Amino acid sequence: MSLNTEQEGSLCAQHCLNALLQGPYFTAVDLAEIARQLDESERRHMAVAGEDSEDYRRFLEQGSTNMDDSGFFSIQVINKALEVWALDMIPYNSPDPVAVGARENPVEQQAFICNFKEHWLSIRKLGHQWFNLNSLLTEPELVSDTFLAMFLMQLQQEGYSIFVITGHLPDCEADQLLQLTPAVQPIKPKLITESQDAQAGSSAEQDDSARYQFRQSDLEKALAESAKTLEGTEEDDLQKALKLSVEGILPGSSEDTVDGGAVESDVHSVTDGADKNCDTSSGNNIVTAEEIRLRRLAYLDKPEHGTDTPEKTEEEDLQQAIKMSMEST
Repeated sequence: MSLNTEQEGSLCAQHCLNALLQGPYFTAVDLAEIARQLDESERRHMAVAGEDSEDYRRFLEQGSTNMDDSGFFSIQVINKALEVWALDMIPYNSPDPVAVGARENPVEQQAFICNFKEHWLSIRKLGHQWFNLNSLLTEPELVSDTFLAMFLMQLQQEGYSIFVITGHLPDCEADQLLQLTPAVQPIKPKLITESQDAQAGSSAEQDDSARYQFRQSDLEKALAESAKTLEGTEEDDLQKALKLSVEGILPGSSEDTVDGGAVESDVHSVTDGADKNCDTSSGNNIVTAEEIRLRRLAYLDKPEHGTDTPEKTEEEDLQQAIKMSMEST
């Protein structure tokens, strides 16, 4: 099955013919040979007036008007190629009865060929549906019956010359299949250039996304390393501070010793001193061990007695606390 034949280079005339006939019936060599025959026929016609005439010399100098190096072929070449299949081209705007009928009801025709400058395209009915077989599209474009007349009018406004194809087109598989199963096309095909631009844009977006993800990954790694370094530094500083604090407050002593025997011993000393120096023997004025402990802690918590003076011994701190306790009572 072949709806849209593949175009090679700029050979849109070759593509147009093969899309119309729905098969690889013509090659570039075939069309070039037809163009050469037309050139030779025109040369013989111009030589009738004399090969020494000015018109003949100009004709030879201008080169072929039926083909060029870009792959362009003239309407005469297209017409000669169609004659091989007993097909004819009738100008859409001509007074020919076939052209008049085509303008009134284009749906009743079987095919059209359109030309604008060096571009050729064919429009053909396959099955019961019309298709725009333009080689510049990514795929054949389905054209509804109601839109066909407007589509031809649009092409004329764009500068296209339209020709009605008459004769019997060769049978093709696409025509048979589409008679059984009509085509459905929810999305119109795009121009090949638009599709290529879209693909290029998508590729560029993917490259940008990949570069962003790479940078994001590097940033996350850097942040993680920084966090590990910072965490390790803070942990070391905390351990050093705790060690200095313990050494400054209780050098050489364990926590159990502070809360146990040492404080208890201090309590006896304080209570003994209180019995000797106080004027009253009332039990209400006796300083308890808990009060001494709390006052000692309050004293040690003062800024001036912080870790800035680690040289003070436990004994000096205890004596200072006892002194403050006695003064308060």
